[in-house]
Amino acid sequence: MKRSHYEEYLSSQFRLEVHTSNGEDIVDGILHRLDVGSQVLISGGIPRFVVGQVYAGNFGLQWNAFRSTQLDSSTNLPLTFNRFWNNTRWKPKDLFGKTILEIGSGAGRFTEILLEAGARVVSFDLTSATDANWKNNKDKGDLFLFQGDLYTIPLPKEYFDYVFCYGVLQHTPDPNLAYKNIFSKLKPGGQISIDYYRSFKWPNVWATPKYIWRPITKRMDIYKLLSVIRTYIPLWLPVDSMLRRIPYFGPRLLAIVPIPCWNYLHLGLTRALRKEWLIMDTFDALAAYYDYPKTISEVQEMIDSVENGESEVFYGSNGIVANILKSNHYK
Repeated sequence: MKRSHYEEYLSSQFRLEVHTSNGEDIVDGILHRLDVGSQVLISGGIPRFVVGQVYAGNFGLQWNAFRSTQLDSSTNLPLTFNRFWNNTRWKPKDLFGKTILEIGSGAGRFTEILLEAGARVVSFDLTSATDANWKNNKDKGDLFLFQGDLYTIPLPKEYFDYVFCYGVLQHTPDPNLAYKNIFSKLKPGGQISIDYYRSFKWPNVWATPKYIWRPITKRMDIYKLLSVIRTYIPLWLPVDSMLRRIPYFGPRLLAIVPIPCWNYLHLGLTRALRKEWLIMDTFDALAAYYDYPKTISEVQEMIDSVENGESEVFYGSNGIVANILKSNHYK
């Protein structure tokens, strides 16, 4: 954490005690809360506003085990770049110099894109994924990273020019409340983009195997689950790939055969990276404790607010996307 970040975002609520520093970078220390006298540990350059990983330890394991798997700088493919700009519909020139709050950073695949656009990024995650993000992006731009809970974000309301939250809300205990809380951090006239898992009425190659197995897998030891996935995926992958290539009938058959396998044939990944990505996303689908998909009308209902200036909800890269402009005129 940089001293300047403390002074800008936290000094009104905390007193800083530095134990180890490297120039402006604070490596270890304590934040003393001014109102209640509690303490927040700074370790490895990251303020830790939560202890442990609460209900999301699987994501801490996932993003440290697959730290660079999804980064465009690692794959040399514009997969995250395209998903970000195509779904948010923001423009790089609009983000330059703006202050952006990123909720649920994971290993920092989107953090990297935001920093490349020249944004001032405040990013956090509930889990030790922050350590992976810090290793990936600490030297790429203006980044303040912390470990925290989206229900108790230690930052001012109506402060940020943009709020970004992909792959997160469906994994929280109360997605509607979580959305209201992150929306409160957006300044009037600011923009927020979220995405959300889509609920399907009919058998689906992605959703059906997942929700058949999740009642069991979400209660398994996460290390054992990852080990099981690493064992069966290489054996099942050739069969899964063959079936997916059969027009029309292949994907429908895989929706009936309940073997979870997040097999991306058309992303342009190398064979080795596709297998790595497949293991990672299969674990992602099966291990999360909370997973609440919604229909497009339910997402629209979640984001509806008198504070909305404009909004759009549509099917996007990872389910449903909602983009909202916060009204300048709400009082």
